[in-house]
Amino acid sequence: MKKASVSLAVFGALIALGAQVAHAAPDWSKVPKRDVQVFHPGVTPIEWVLKKSDHSGRTGLAKGETCVGCHEEKGGLNFDMKRLASKDLEPVGAPKTMNFPVSVQAAYDASNLYVRLTFAAPAGGADHSDKDSEVKAAMMFADDKVSVDASGKPVSGAQVGCWATCHSDARTMPGADDKKTKYSKAGAYELIQWKSAKGAKAVDGSVTDKRNMDGGSAGVQATGENKGGTYTVTFTRKLSGSVAAGKAVPVGFAIHADKAGGRFHHVSLGYTLGLGVDGDIKAVKQ
Repeated sequence: MKKASVSLAVFGALIALGAQVAHAAPDWSKVPKRDVQVFHPGVTPIEWVLKKSDHSGRTGLAKGETCVGCHEEKGGLNFDMKRLASKDLEPVGAPKTMNFPVSVQAAYDASNLYVRLTFAAPAGGADHSDKDSEVKAAMMFADDKVSVDASGKPVSGAQVGCWATCHSDARTMPGADDKKTKYSKAGAYELIQWKSAKGAKAVDGSVTDKRNMDGGSAGVQATGENKGGTYTVTFTRKLSGSVAAGKAVPVGFAIHADKAGGRFHHVSLGYTLGLGVDGDIKAVKQ
């Protein structure tokens, strides 16, 4: 019986070791970095984006162009930040830092996608409604059914990023219903998030006809640390659905800094994450 117990113990240890190897983090020193600018969007929902009198880029979107293709230049953004910070587009108050870079690294193996975000979270925000988390970091993946209408022309999630979920009648927008969350009129987004609050669990959720902060099946894990004001957040997600080897999936990033809640975040434009294929951000196979 003692020999059998020892054998079972050794077998169990080997199984556990194998599981750890299967989920081992990548060698990040071999994964290239891609800087993505995140910015405070103010009250510019998808309805604003698709209204030509507000946003001249609507014409390009109707032709199949992407937001990032128009607005990203030499690693930066060509936005008029003063306009975004104006009372018209940010009636509550703009943060002192309107935009900042997030370094993105991505890798994958036979089972998982790994994404690491590195950034310095700025202070000086106008909203401090999240009393538990100093910082939150999120990612959203759009499926190929996400679409919004631009005067009879379909615009996909790959073109507009997470803007297809941000509507003028959603909570924290001027005059909107405080109970209505972000939503998608067509298709779905996967929502994953890390929170700095002690003991907080990783969010594995979605955005469909409403925002769901749980119920996902991606097996999301998230870790984060703050060293001298620089945050490093690492997400692990199972390969499944639209996030799979050989595919390019639309992705967007968001950072809530300085205890910000609701729409008072800094967000990216929409990018594509390529796993073994071309993309704005390329995941390295390890």
